[in-house]
Order: sequence, then C-alpha cells, then structure tokens
Amino acid sequence: MSAEEAKRLLRRFRIVPNRLLGQNFMVEPTLFERLSEYASVGKADVVLDAGAGFGFLTRFLASKCRSVIAIEKDQRVAEVLREQLNDFANVVVIEGDMLNAALPEFNKLIAIPPYYLSTRLVTWLLECKVDSAVLVLQTAFAKKLVAGVGSEDYGWLSVVTYYSAEVRLFDSVPKESFYPQPEVDSVIVRLLPRQLSSFKVVNIAFFKQMVRWLFNQRNKKLGNAMVTFLENTLKLSKEEAKKSACALLLAERRVRELSPKDFGELANAFAE
Repeated sequence: MSAEEAKRLLRRFRIVPNRLLGQNFMVEPTLFERLSEYASVGKADVVLDAGAGFGFLTRFLASKCRSVIAIEKDQRVAEVLREQLNDFANVVVIEGDMLNAALPEFNKLIAIPPYYLSTRLVTWLLECKVDSAVLVLQTAFAKKLVAGVGSEDYGWLSVVTYYSAEVRLFDSVPKESFYPQPEVDSVIVRLLPRQLSSFKVVNIAFFKQMVRWLFNQRNKKLGNAMVTFLENTLKLSKEEAKKSACALLLAERRVRELSPKDFGELANAFAE
C-alpha cells in the first residue's frame, strides 16, 4: 500500500492514470485507519468503498467490518481490483458508476472520489439512508459544505447540506498522499444524517430546486430573484409573480444573506 505498489500495478497492467477522470490513487496507508475511525466502522457494518481503485483501502476495511462493496467505474482498474481482492470472501466488487449502479444494501460509505464528482456524490449522499459517510474531498470544495451565511463559500450546497446532515471537517490530506499527485490538498469530511432538522421543510424537492435557482442570482435582492423563479416554476404571470415576491418580508435582503431556515420558510410558503 504505497506509491511503489501503485506504480507496479500500473506498469503490470499497462494502465495510464486518466487525469481528466481524476484518477489519483490513495497511497498513504496511515489514512485508512483514520477514515475507518471517523466512520465508526464495526463488525456489523456493510461499507460501500466508492471508487475503490486498486483496493488498498478495501483490503483494510475488509478486516474491520462484516462486508465491503467495492465499486470502480474504470473497466481496466476494476479488473485489477477483482484480482487483488479475489481471496477476500467478504468483498463484493462491482464495475460501474456508483451514482447509477444497482447496489446491495449498505449502511456506511467511505469514498475518495475524483474531484469532478464531488457535488454529484454529496447531493446523492444527502438522499441516501446511511449511518455515516466519510469522504476525502478537495479542501476548497469541503469548505462550501460548512460555510456560514455571509462567507464567500456560502451557497446552495451549504444550505441543502445544512438541512440534511451534520458535517465535520477533520484532518488535512496533503497531495503527496496520492499517486499521481493532484494539484491541490484535500481534507477528510464526515457527514452524519440529521435525525431532526432545526427547521421544517414541507416539500424537500421544491426546497432544493428553489435554493439552487436563487443562488444563481446570489447578489440580487430576494424580491427580484423570486420573480423569475415564480414565473418559471409555479407558472405565475409576471404581474402575479411580482406581487407575491414584493410581499415577502425578506424581499429587500440579498439572496446570499438568507439563512438556511429563511430558505426553508420561503419554500414552505410557496410549496403549500
């Protein structure tokens, strides 16, 4: 479980890491224990190792839990993964896209995803019924998940994540922990589904749609930003949309100044 082992497998199977697909293999074994600890992995757990690569992390997890589902999208890497894990009876290897594949049931997820997949993976995770998820994410992206109102990183992802999960950032992961090395450093992130959110949302799909739309106009006053949303989503006439938007208590506030609870109350007012 080192850069040398990764290089050996790449040479043996004549695989060239695809930087466009974010193929940076984790080669720092001391991180595996921390990922497992932050996810509180135990003997009763079924863990999804999302983006398993050559199975370095998978092998470690196999000794810690009941079973591991190792999924890998790249066909050539998946072939190597099967060979490397052939002797592990409690590991299932699946070739495919984790966001679209038919997966067996699992209760925890540990992932070192390619950076381009981060947003899709997190939004997918927020809808999954898991006990915990621990990921290694680009530091700049991870900051968006925990950003507060008024910060530069605060956006739609901050709001929908806050509603659904408790997020904590742990250890920094230097780029030297990967082969090939990415251009930026990463951080270990844990998401725990909220048992009870701090505010109520009547229609979650509508809430998420509205928040994403409004943050495309983050610097506009809410009243102005809501007009086009109401026209397009609720099919109100321009006059009706303006009347409804101008009547909002927070109409003069900038979109970026609204708290997650504000967005929840706003969505509920129109979803009902």
